[in-house]
Amino acid sequence: MKCDLLVVSAAQLITAPEGTGPLLGPDLDRPTLLEDAAVACVDGKIAAVGKTAEVQARYPESGARRVIDARGLLVAPGFVDSHTHLPFAGTREMEFDARARGETYAAIAERGGGIRASVAHLRAVSEPALALSVAKRLGRLLAQGTTTVEAKSGYGLSLEEERKQLQALRTASASSPVEVVPTFLGAHEVPDEYRDRREDYVSLLTDRMIPAIAKERLARFCDVFCDRGVFTVEESRRILLRARESGLGIKLHADELADVGAAALAAELRATSADHLLHASPEGLRAMSRAGVMAVLLPGTAFTLGLPYARARVMVEMGLGIALATDFNPGSTMCSSMPMAMTLAVTQMKMTPAEAWMAATANAACAVGEGNRLGRLQPGHQADLALFEASDYRHIPYHYAEEHVRLAVKRGAVATDRGDCSCCV
Repeated sequence: MKCDLLVVSAAQLITAPEGTGPLLGPDLDRPTLLEDAAVACVDGKIAAVGKTAEVQARYPESGARRVIDARGLLVAPGFVDSHTHLPFAGTREMEFDARARGETYAAIAERGGGIRASVAHLRAVSEPALALSVAKRLGRLLAQGTTTVEAKSGYGLSLEEERKQLQALRTASASSPVEVVPTFLGAHEVPDEYRDRREDYVSLLTDRMIPAIAKERLARFCDVFCDRGVFTVEESRRILLRARESGLGIKLHADELADVGAAALAAELRATSADHLLHASPEGLRAMSRAGVMAVLLPGTAFTLGLPYARARVMVEMGLGIALATDFNPGSTMCSSMPMAMTLAVTQMKMTPAEAWMAATANAACAVGEGNRLGRLQPGHQADLALFEASDYRHIPYHYAEEHVRLAVKRGAVATDRGDCSCCV
């Protein structure tokens, strides 16, 4: 049979066992590993995965439009970064310096820094300029093996400015191979102009912003920062129920700063995911597990801010579905590298390398509602994969802060390569 792309002779291939749901408990540490592996891609989807001889028996090189000799390379699903704040303007390195001098994140926010600083930057930039910066960031993500990214608004905090962020995402993604899952995060903070009128801002979100964003199909999810000093459980419930009524999926920034019951709210509403969870109670986490809510862990944020890390081992042992993401944003995690997130998961949260890989691919796909087509190398799934200059999957989180990606494939076509790639024939 003929195929569009044939990857052969990979030193190793790692993927989750066939399925569509998240890997839970001990299964998170049981990936499928193949040596001398091959992948055949037809019409943007994976047609076959297995030993090179077996795949070539069905899809010979003579019938392939393009063949990649992957000798010495690791083949894996493209990363799914399930939590980012990609469409931002401006940077906040001055706050990075201030924290090094002992100032806390809360103190910086009180004097106009933090999210409020990013709001000011965002409101000052044009939509075309924002789209251009987003496009450049998407290119960097792809070079690091990320083929799908969830991207949140949340730095506009008005209908016009939130729309600008989401439109910039739409524009940038139209010319990028990277697949973008847009999320409306108007409930990221209460803007200064509503500081003394919280109820009015919540009403603005529920009565105008969410219906407009949903009608224009600018977002697939709605997220709320449910935490101490941000939005209460009651406010978050009201916002998220309105989002669900409008046809949007539900996500939460949950219990990052304190245990306010956000994890329990995520379980109550059966959200797709609850993210951060640094202070979530055991009861809230168990409720999430029972409700099938994914826990998206963001070790880069704890690393940057010097905070305690999420209790990954506790979550794994209670059967909670865990995904990894970067939380790429200008304030608390100026890092878009999924391999670095895996390194921190292994070294700081005591996940195994295999668990980190599964959390960054198959489980991450489930955290954006796409487990039925992304995150696994299996027949029928979208042909999104990355080839790394390594012969063992453990090498990627072990040899951190390096560019290991030789090339990335999106929908069965080579989307980017390092320029010195000699493996394509």
